[in-house]
Amino acid sequence: MDREDGPRVPEQRAPRRGPAVDGGDLRFGVLGPVRAWRGGDALPSGSPQQRALLAALLLRDGRTATAAELIDAIWGDEPPSQALAAVRTYASRLRKVLPADVLVSESGGYAIRAGADALDLNVAQELAATAEKARAGGDRTRARALFDESLALWDGEPLASVPGPYAETQRARLEEWRLTLLETRLDLDLECGHHAEAVSELTALTAAHPLRERLRELLMLALYRSGRQAEALAVYADTRRLLADELGVDPRPELARLQQRILRADAELARPAEDPSPAPAVSRPAQLPATVPDFTGRGSFVRELGDRLATAEGSVMAVSALAGIGGVGKTTLAVHVAHAARPRFPDGQLYVDLQGAGARSVEPETVLGAFLRALGTPDSAVPDTLDERAALYRSTLAGRRVLVLLDNARDAAQVRPLLPGTEGCAALVTSRVRMVDLAGAHLVDLDVMSPDEALQLFTKIVGAERVRAEREAALDVVAACGFLPLAIRIAASRLAARRTWTVSVLAAKLADERRRLDELQAGDLAVKATFELGYGQLEPAQARAFRLLGLADGPDISLAAAAAVLDLPAHDAEDLLESLVDTSLLESAAPGRYRYHDLVRLYARACADRDEQPPSEREAAMSRLLDFYLATAARVFARERPGDRTVGHFAPTRYAGLEFASRHEGLDWLYAEGTCLLACARQGTRDGRLGRAVDLLWAAKDLAESGANSKLYEAAALTARDAARASGDARAEGRARTTLTNVHLVAGRYTEADEEARSARELALGAGDVAPVYWADNDRGIIALNQGRNDDAELHLQAAMRGSRLDGNAPGEASALCNLARLHLLKGRTSSAIDLASKGIAIYRRIGSTLRLANGHYALGVALTHAGRPSEALEQFAAALDIFGKNRQRLWEGTTHFRAAEAHLSARRPARAAQHAEQALANGCIGGDRMRGNVLTLLGRALDSLAQADRARACWREALSIYEQLCAPEAVDVRALLSPRAAA
Repeated sequence: MDREDGPRVPEQRAPRRGPAVDGGDLRFGVLGPVRAWRGGDALPSGSPQQRALLAALLLRDGRTATAAELIDAIWGDEPPSQALAAVRTYASRLRKVLPADVLVSESGGYAIRAGADALDLNVAQELAATAEKARAGGDRTRARALFDESLALWDGEPLASVPGPYAETQRARLEEWRLTLLETRLDLDLECGHHAEAVSELTALTAAHPLRERLRELLMLALYRSGRQAEALAVYADTRRLLADELGVDPRPELARLQQRILRADAELARPAEDPSPAPAVSRPAQLPATVPDFTGRGSFVRELGDRLATAEGSVMAVSALAGIGGVGKTTLAVHVAHAARPRFPDGQLYVDLQGAGARSVEPETVLGAFLRALGTPDSAVPDTLDERAALYRSTLAGRRVLVLLDNARDAAQVRPLLPGTEGCAALVTSRVRMVDLAGAHLVDLDVMSPDEALQLFTKIVGAERVRAEREAALDVVAACGFLPLAIRIAASRLAARRTWTVSVLAAKLADERRRLDELQAGDLAVKATFELGYGQLEPAQARAFRLLGLADGPDISLAAAAAVLDLPAHDAEDLLESLVDTSLLESAAPGRYRYHDLVRLYARACADRDEQPPSEREAAMSRLLDFYLATAARVFARERPGDRTVGHFAPTRYAGLEFASRHEGLDWLYAEGTCLLACARQGTRDGRLGRAVDLLWAAKDLAESGANSKLYEAAALTARDAARASGDARAEGRARTTLTNVHLVAGRYTEADEEARSARELALGAGDVAPVYWADNDRGIIALNQGRNDDAELHLQAAMRGSRLDGNAPGEASALCNLARLHLLKGRTSSAIDLASKGIAIYRRIGSTLRLANGHYALGVALTHAGRPSEALEQFAAALDIFGKNRQRLWEGTTHFRAAEAHLSARRPARAAQHAEQALANGCIGGDRMRGNVLTLLGRALDSLAQADRARACWREALSIYEQLCAPEAVDVRALLSPRAAA
């Protein structure tokens, strides 16, 4: 057991002697078999003894090894009589293979002169050292990547098959170092929050190195942070028993302390976030407005702007320009920062509201006259023209240290004459427009508050007692305000002025989106009025874009989707959207993506209801968006499922979608647009576009199967089903129920799935809709298989195969064949099961299918496992995993890992079985909780075979709990595993 930390590097380096030789891209490897390459060509390294000589020289890092040292390294205490001659022969052979002057003779010995990066060990050490520096500097992500890169240089056992005592010693040292690196990397995994993913690797490592306590400690922590406290404690129990049996010792104190912390559910095991450093103290300058007494949050912006103002002393004038939507708190922040910076500007602070958001902004010459008088210039000495006033203003400020706050600016042209021109001065500018054309300005985009900051502001105004009594309602209020400071201040002020209101009363009023903007006004403060100022300054094309884009329900919108809404070419749409970003009415969420603040979206929709003429244009815009998503998703569907006739049954679209150069580009689009696409489908079910909305859900079924958007997909499908039923649209309802069947199958809800599939089939038959009929038959066959109704399953699957053939849908036929293969397995017809799965694969290959080919490999792998051919089965599972991984089918990946674990366990490889089972748990599986119970049962069997009985029983207990909740028959088998007789 590792009682002390191992060495960080294999051996202490000594200074290199003699110059390194450029070997022309010469490389050596010792972190695996001892090898040499020149360019891309492997060089012959000779006999085992010759490789031992090469290894001994490489590990001396350029230092000379005498002949006696080399003989001792290769043969130890029993060298042959001709050992010296043999050493010289080996050296001669190596010299012929290596470039000139790489292997040199000196002082009766030999040395290898090559660059430091020629040896893989040196590269690994350098990467590890850099990783340690990155970790010490707080960059855990980079450190983790560097440790991974270092570990990737290992290629099996170091110094593999090299004889001699020296090689044996170094091999042990290198392996110890590799394990230490692995432990460090895994420690970083946990620090970075990747505990669930680490469990699989740690399970395999503890099986391979059962007496290595640090690995056990990391596994316990990873399991605990994954919510698996019972298993974490079981690891400790297994370890304590193993140590007592094997070594007669107790676990080391660190392990025992961790067990106690887990027993106490110590909150500190989850790393606390670092507290932000305190904001600078507020002070009061001459012309600045008073800072608000309840200023809250904005710590990073306060520091950023304060640091920028600090550069004004002794340098060219510093200018910072804050931009953001109305009500986001630009003025409040600027005033707060200016007060804090007062000691740096002892010669004065100037302030003006430029009224840039209004219809008539203040002219620069008027401002300059007021500033000059404030700086001591008599009225009679103030010039008349703008240029003369600006020149005198700069001259007056020369040699002074003055801060100028230019609030609510219209644009850069209004600001330029008002900027000081000398070092020691600084300017803060606030505007709704991003001043990209203000030369030298430090631009700051101010966003809404964080939820914590928003709640703090609300609490300061309302009072801690009222908020403490109704914290959830208070969170609802600030969320309804979109975390916009002005909205929060208005809502809180209304509540503070009404002592008979509860926080819940206010939350209920704000819950109604149609009335929310009207509720957010108090005295002369109103959110709607603030937005109206910005909207009133838009050009007609900008105003139209602002109104129409606000109609879409998604959290944001891509440029291509926005172009569809506006019915414009992409480049024209982009110009409009970027101009709206510059006015702060729209935000750029990422390159090519745009979003509204929640309250701005409500205002945009109100403007659309009021101003969009004719009203039918609103409907046309949303229809184009739905067409765009359906046409594009259908192309992705067709690329993923070549030969699938389903796409030919989708509703026609008038607006073209996107074209993709490759299948992977299409998948990238689908998963990037998933949330917005589903929002569009759900919105379409409410607005009279039901048929296309349902087809969009079918075209995007990968979003449900992958687990990426399962809950959103299910919500949209339920909305579609209910809307279709209410409207009496049998075709749409049948298709909506088909999508819901898939959702329930993925989640393992077989009763609900069967009900939806049965109804879908009946509705589709009545509507003459072909595709849902045979897909419902296929789904009902799968459901019957999982419920043990084998005869029903065969009837359904045979019907699915006939229907698919009649429609010319080859993938449907292949799917039915693969499912029939599973049925034959259950009936003990293993040979025909293998034949059916192979036929399914042949069809998928013939039509060029990619994603569904993985399902064929999966089905064949299951059949081969049952046939007692685990090696062949694992080849099929590996092929399936590769395809599922490339297609981001995470749940199918997890299910395939489970089947691979079954194959490994049948081949009596429990460590590999446990590793795959852990990966299945990390990914999740098709089949929901019941499948999780199956994985846990299998993992327990593997762990039990690895003599980790306590952890195995923890897995079985969790599986039993799942089965009992589901009333699943598997509970009987798990109870038997947990019985005292089974434990004995």
